[in-house]
Formats: sequence, C-alpha cells, structure tokens
Amino acid sequence: MRVALFATCVNDAVLPRAAIATVRLLERLGVAVDFPEQQSCCGQPQYNTGYRRMTEALVRRMARVFEGYDYLVAPSGSCVAMVRENYPRVGAKARAEGRGEELAVAAASLAPRVLELTEFLVDVLGATDVGAYFPHSVTYHPSCHGLRVLGLGARPLALLRAVRGLELVELPGAEECCGFGGTFAVKNPDVSAAMGADKVAAARSTGAEVLCGADNSCLLHLDGMMRREKVPLRAVHLAEILASTEAEPWSVA
Repeated sequence: MRVALFATCVNDAVLPRAAIATVRLLERLGVAVDFPEQQSCCGQPQYNTGYRRMTEALVRRMARVFEGYDYLVAPSGSCVAMVRENYPRVGAKARAEGRGEELAVAAASLAPRVLELTEFLVDVLGATDVGAYFPHSVTYHPSCHGLRVLGLGARPLALLRAVRGLELVELPGAEECCGFGGTFAVKNPDVSAAMGADKVAAARSTGAEVLCGADNSCLLHLDGMMRREKVPLRAVHLAEILASTEAEPWSVA
C-alpha cells in the first residue's frame, strides 16, 4: 500500500504541526508515508471564488504529483472535499467544452484516492484506538466540509473516545458553522466574526481545556478569536491529539 501525505497549504505554511503529527501517527501504526515535495495548492480558493479555469492547472499538477499512490491522506476535510467533490466537476466541465478529456480522466482517478485522516484510520486501517494518551478535557468542533460534504459522522468522536486520559465534553450547537468558510470570512467579515463568537462562547461554556477540530482553517479562525478575548482554551488539531503518547506528549509550545 503506497500512501502519501497531502499536507495542504494551511498546514504546510501556517500550522505544520498537524501534518507532522499525521506522519508520526501513521508511522506508529505501521504505515510508510511519502511526502511528494512538488505538491501545491489544491485550487480550492480559486474554485470557490469563481476562477474555475485557473483551478484546472492545479488539478493536473495534483494528478501528476500523486500518480501511483493508493491513498492520499490529508489532515483537512476542507481540502479533501475539494478534491473529491469538485475535481470531477472541473473535469466534466472541461470535457463538455471539448478541451479536457485527459483532465476529466485525471480528476476521476484522483478523487476516490484522497481520504481525510479519520476516514483512513477508521475505514482503511480499521483503527479507533491508536494508542494515544492526552490527559485533558476536550470538546470537538466538526467543520462543515467534514460534517456535510464528507460525512465523517462519528469517526472523529470514536477516535477521541479511545484516547487514554481524555475527557470528551459535548459542544453545544456543534453542527453550527464557525463562520470561517474560506473566502466567506474575507467577503463577509462581520458575519464571520459573529458566527465565530457564537462558537467560541459555546466552546467556553463546556469548561474544556482544548477545542479540537480536524481542519486547521477553522481552528485558526477560532484560535485567533480566543486569544484576543483571552479565553482559557487552546485550539488543537485532532491529529496532534491522536499522535500524542506518554512517551511523546503533546505540548502547547
């Protein structure tokens, strides 16, 4: 089984700890992980803002860089949803316009091989107990792409419940959007901030030490608000929690 890490832009450029934790976790579970250094943006920002033709070059690049891998594993439901849901649409549109048969084939081949981390752990490896240790109280925010597009369902919660020392606290209004939404936060900053404030208030009401999620884009949005308001909560990616062990514990540093 050939597995590659699809790190994603946000993780690579801003919060690489989640990508590093993903590799540590998978290697601990016996999975050899490659990291093709030629990978780049999947094209989600361009696609979401209406620049479909600009996305096509990135679809081709992704298909070329990750050719030959059985699975591409990403600690980001948002980017996985882009590849799985929108790449086939980009390819089909190019085919309909008579200029992209190879693009349609590449997109269709790539899409089913891209999995969000919890999908790979639960569905491919058949693991919910990954040997993690995290002695903190945690509340989990399911991001919109993972919840509504990928249908991650109970996978993240099952993994968290199996972590030794972890106290999982239910998040009120968990299924409500945090307000980030990629370019939505840029185009509608006031609405985005109001939605984020509601999510932070809900997280704070749980009394948990950690706000966990599977998308660092959402966590960046919420962590920024919590830091500005001096909320005693830390935003931590799910991969970091699952990679934490007694021998290699998670650190706030």
